[in-house]
Amino acid sequence: MKKKSKKLYWVIGGLALAILLLLIIGKKAGWIGQEKPTEVEVTKVVAGNLTQSVSASGKIQPEVEVKISPDVPGEIIALYIKEGDSVQKGQLLLKIQPENYVSVVERSRAGVNQSKASAEQAKAAISRAESQLVRLEAEFKRQQKLYEEKVVSLADFQMAEANLLTARQDLASAKASYEAARFGINSSEAALKDASENLRKTNIYAPVSGIVSKLAVELGERVVGTSQMAGTELLRIANLNNMEVRVNVNENDIIRVDLGDTVIVDVDAYTAQNKKFKGVVTRVANTAIGSGGSLSAASNSTEAVTEFEVRIKILPESYMDLIDHARGRKYPFKPGMTATVDIITDKKNGILMIPISAVTTRTDKVETKENNEDSGEEKQPTKTEKPKEIVFVLENGVAKKREVVTGITDISTGNIEIVSGLKAGETVITGPFIEVSKRLEDGKAVTDKNAKPAKETKKK
Repeated sequence: MKKKSKKLYWVIGGLALAILLLLIIGKKAGWIGQEKPTEVEVTKVVAGNLTQSVSASGKIQPEVEVKISPDVPGEIIALYIKEGDSVQKGQLLLKIQPENYVSVVERSRAGVNQSKASAEQAKAAISRAESQLVRLEAEFKRQQKLYEEKVVSLADFQMAEANLLTARQDLASAKASYEAARFGINSSEAALKDASENLRKTNIYAPVSGIVSKLAVELGERVVGTSQMAGTELLRIANLNNMEVRVNVNENDIIRVDLGDTVIVDVDAYTAQNKKFKGVVTRVANTAIGSGGSLSAASNSTEAVTEFEVRIKILPESYMDLIDHARGRKYPFKPGMTATVDIITDKKNGILMIPISAVTTRTDKVETKENNEDSGEEKQPTKTEKPKEIVFVLENGVAKKREVVTGITDISTGNIEIVSGLKAGETVITGPFIEVSKRLEDGKAVTDKNAKPAKETKKK
């Protein structure tokens, strides 16, 4: 029994020693205790072409669209056009009931005639006053001579002098009455002109040539109109040969948009036909939409998205194939159609690029020292976080952090320009997103999850 127990102890001790030796060798060889490499997605740094663009949505509108409102109120008694009609400048479009304005014109014309008659009466009064003045001047001279010769009394001389002064005043009064009558004529003629103009405005003519894009009234409808403010909108005339897209661009993107930029326009109505159109930026707003000068407007603008209007002309050569005069399709676009645009703001060829998903940001703490302005003493160093753009390069099974400088971004392809920090042919890690953005660290073991395992050679 004792011999068997000793033998068992030796066997157990040998096994323990073998296991211990195996653990030591496995740990040194990396078989035991080594962290399992993280599976990642990778791609190569390549040279190619990138196009940077700004995307926005908006509505198609005519470049020129005139809204027509009446200057006088009344009932529409004649309507000579319908929506979609082509009209020429100066063409009669509709009529407003003119009877009330005809009566005003007649009263004003009668007022002019009355003022002219009053002026003629004042003119005749001037002639009578002048004749009276001549007679009394002669009488005054005669009385003055007789008074000097002591033939008439002082009272008779003073009476003649008073009569002369009265005659002069009567002449001045007659002339003033004539001037007033002339001003009365001018006032009456102005009233007649105003009444005649209101009567003329009962006929609505086309101010420009184009297409009636909207007709908002019907025959017999009453409309409101004044000369001081816009009245009831009657209709709109537009030039449908020249159309534009009006979009709102975010303030972060507007700084990249310039006049003359090329634009790709995707109109929803033609999306099924896979048809896209070309355009060019013709106007970039200098003021944000809805911005005002008041403090309340400024406070409200901080809570909403700040956008600027951009207008894009659709080039006719890009939609000429849609025009079919035989079928009456002269204008492929209608006001109000929805469109999405890609404004091409930059384009580079033959540059290094990688997927956007490969680029992330990490912060490094930097110590800064500042002096106290009052005492001149040096303050305690403070740590500030400085963000840096980085990528992770796959080298010999580990991730190596590399700081890079990026350029333009191509949203359509999902690639970004690498200005410095990488070379063509290097392998960068592009995913998973959570690994690239948060978990990966410099020197961490990784493996390409899409790499194919090496095939074992078959022994013959």
